[in-house]
Amino acid sequence: MQVFSNLEQLPSLANAVLTIGSFDGVHIGHRHILQQVRRLAQERGGPSVVLTFEPHPRTVLHPDDASFRLITSVSEKIRLLESIGLDYAILAPFTPEFARYSAQQYVEDFLLRYLRPAVIVIGYDHRFGANREGDIQFLRRYEAKGLFQVVEIPAQWVDEVTVSSTKIRRALEAGDVAQAHRLLGHPFVLCGTVVAGHQVGRSIGFPTANLQPETPRQLIPPDGIYAARAHLPNGSTFDAMLYIGRRPTLSGDETRAIEAHLLDFEGDLYGQTLRIEVLDFIRKDRKLADLQQLRAQIEADRDAIRQRLARLREQPSESRIVCAPDEVVIVVLNYNTRAHLETYLPSVLAYSPGARVVVADNGSPDDSVAMLRARFPQVEVLELGRNYGFAHGYNEALARIEGGEIFVVLNSDVEVTPGWMTPVVEAMRANACIAIAQPKVLAWRDKNRFEYAGAAGGWVDYLGYPFCRGRIFGHCEEDQGQFDAPQECFWAAGAAFFIRADLYRRLGGFDGDYFAHNEEIDLCWRLKRAGYSVWCLPQSVVYHLGGGTLEYENPRKVFLNFRNSLFTLLKNETPAKLLWLIPARLLLDGVAGVRFMLKGQWRAVGAIVRAHFSFYQNFFKTLRKRRIFNDLINQNRVGPPNRSGIYWGSIVFAHYIRRVRRFASLKMPGAAVRSECPATPESSFRQSNAP
Repeated sequence: MQVFSNLEQLPSLANAVLTIGSFDGVHIGHRHILQQVRRLAQERGGPSVVLTFEPHPRTVLHPDDASFRLITSVSEKIRLLESIGLDYAILAPFTPEFARYSAQQYVEDFLLRYLRPAVIVIGYDHRFGANREGDIQFLRRYEAKGLFQVVEIPAQWVDEVTVSSTKIRRALEAGDVAQAHRLLGHPFVLCGTVVAGHQVGRSIGFPTANLQPETPRQLIPPDGIYAARAHLPNGSTFDAMLYIGRRPTLSGDETRAIEAHLLDFEGDLYGQTLRIEVLDFIRKDRKLADLQQLRAQIEADRDAIRQRLARLREQPSESRIVCAPDEVVIVVLNYNTRAHLETYLPSVLAYSPGARVVVADNGSPDDSVAMLRARFPQVEVLELGRNYGFAHGYNEALARIEGGEIFVVLNSDVEVTPGWMTPVVEAMRANACIAIAQPKVLAWRDKNRFEYAGAAGGWVDYLGYPFCRGRIFGHCEEDQGQFDAPQECFWAAGAAFFIRADLYRRLGGFDGDYFAHNEEIDLCWRLKRAGYSVWCLPQSVVYHLGGGTLEYENPRKVFLNFRNSLFTLLKNETPAKLLWLIPARLLLDGVAGVRFMLKGQWRAVGAIVRAHFSFYQNFFKTLRKRRIFNDLINQNRVGPPNRSGIYWGSIVFAHYIRRVRRFASLKMPGAAVRSECPATPESSFRQSNAP
């Protein structure tokens, strides 16, 4: 990011997308606006530009208001803006003379003279010019002349920003830095230069760096002891004890001090600029009897801070992503798959205009996160801290995404194609009964053949065994256009899984206990029981490597598939059917074990046995989940259970006895395909025929 404070030195900013504001704190609300600016700039092929003023306009307009305090210093604001991936930051001087500019002067002599933006992204209540005479309608006069386009930030977004800023200041003033961290989306930071102090700390074995804040109006938390992290100019980082107060033990000094003792650091910090991340409050300041007691208390504080920081490191990052209500968010879960990200992520970024791209990292031990930040700065990274598995990992990641219209759960080994999102998103927007959808999934290694995981839409047979249009058990058909018509199915591929964000939340998301495999079938079944539909839109095409994390006949995968399939039946089938279905599945799973045995795959046989034991051990736990999910289904019901996508026969019998290898060869007694939402009085859903 290039930073300019001299307007005369600005380069030509052709086709720029510009936003304007103070952005104090660069918190989660600001980030939402700034990320939208970045996405619009990428779509237009121009630079993303943020215009802010220095000093803060309020300090110029109301110089006698001593109560006003800033969350961030100038240098910290620039660092945070840069982390978002913007191209330019302009720190325009705000002077009394500039404050007297009329609205016309502001636009013509300032914005058009120096910046010449193609698009201005601005809040619905943004005011400018002397006496605040300019507003968004004033800007639209220039839009009508073709000078620039105006994109209005809706009221609810601006309100969120205002409320968030207020809450952050209140949290910091109360010493609740943990709450401020959650609202900011990053730690609160004090920036300043190390100056000479009284050197009392050095005399008792705890030398401190006395910080002179970079910004005179810097908001300082209440007096007390804080757990902190210090960043030095050379890039090194140290855990730190932060003291804020008036040194009550040292009588005669009422000056408020900000002092940091860097744990395990030796050296001279005088004259250096430190960034101190204030991470947690430890205790209030208090007066002690003498220096001996002060030393003992500092030792106790040091031990407490080490323990607190160790616990904070063990916790996953609580960073959050705030989205607009109409945004599509692509979320890729990563665990140790740097090579996949390097290979497949470029297609996602190139062919997904307007979508947010998020990589959620499941505590990868490799350097994939560092690689992402270095090579793909436009990707938003959520670090989960440890490996939650596929199902619970997505639950953790999506819980940290606020807003959004559609989530796209995308495997890290999927290559997407130009226009892949459009057919699916348009269909879901046209028919609100479509809860989940998928593209046509072809094999990356053989692009003319359907891929195992999803093919052209998932089905289940009467006994609950899953298969696909284009894939029956291990046989994948060649794609000859036989499934190019959109069709309702029973489940969608977890490799490229589109789901309405609100329904994901309201129906409980994936079952985290699955770890991986069948979690998408379980969630689809729940939504179909609530009356929603699941579709495959084959005009959208993706290529899946397949087996990128576990090979298809890996014993671990066999275990998860067989066990999770039984979990899914117990949670979703009727009690009467379960009485005979569970014993029948035990018998048929035994037949599958014999098949593995004949192929010499003894570890797979053991995996099936372990799957059944695990199922019975978790039988009552799964029944409790059944009751919970049934309540969620009933609370969100829009119609009777949707049974389309069920093959009312046995796919095992059809494939292994009748030798059926192609989906078109199946007889479909009673198979239902529904194209409309049921009409319900309580529903305001738009109705449409097939997408």
